[in-house]
Amino acid sequence: MAAAKRKTSSKRSSGRRYGKSASKRVESAMRRRKKGTLKSGRGGKGGTVKSRKQAIAIGLSEARKKGAKVPRKRTSKRSARKK
Repeated sequence: MAAAKRKTSSKRSSGRRYGKSASKRVESAMRRRKKGTLKSGRGGKGGTVKSRKQAIAIGLSEARKKGAKVPRKRTSKRSARKK
């Protein structure tokens, strides 16, 4: 009897989800956070970033602005289904 093949989801694409330049931006943001020079807000006028998650978000945001391969931001299902 032949082995049953697994069906892969059509939503998932093969290869990298994030481009190399995107990971470089995140890496840079993480270094700046560790050094204490990463700031939040428009133009870096906010406070110093302490959170690891926030540093990653800033890195990905910078990568998006530069046109790197980064998946779209997730939106909550509630706001997408507003009447």
